[in-house]
Amino acid sequence: MIRFWSRRLKTGLLTENPEVDAELKAIQNELKSLVAKKFAGSLAIRMVDSGSCNACEAECNALSNPYYDLERLGIYFVASPRHADVMLLSGLMTFNMTPHVLDAYKQIPAPKWVITLGACPVMEAPFEQTFAIKAPAEDHLPIAHHIPGCPPEPIEIIRAFLVFLRKI
Repeated sequence: MIRFWSRRLKTGLLTENPEVDAELKAIQNELKSLVAKKFAGSLAIRMVDSGSCNACEAECNALSNPYYDLERLGIYFVASPRHADVMLLSGLMTFNMTPHVLDAYKQIPAPKWVITLGACPVMEAPFEQTFAIKAPAEDHLPIAHHIPGCPPEPIEIIRAFLVFLRKI
């Protein structure tokens, strides 16, 4: 145990990056301000997986951890599209999921926006157009913003939320 703590004291924290921390703090301050201004302090996001490998969802799960903590900024992931302001769409638009995605979109009260996440919804992933794939998502939904990457890192998702909020 002594060996562990002596090594720990010598190396310090290895999970955070001080350069990213400063940028993240600035982004978080602006995000919180824009959410307060444009959404009365509470932006509700409904995450919809239309046929992905779940890598984008794993990165979005990191947004709820104590390091990023989007809820502190007023950004919440909700279980029902009826409580959402934004649909965050990941994955390919598959034949079986397209009607469910469209149904979820219809249930979101106006005004509503769709943000695509990752390479799949815009057909940048290594998939071909077949009978089982109804992508790209823009053929079915009005896309307000796209977050590139396969999968995008949590900091990239946060940066993209900031760009989206500045845009609307």
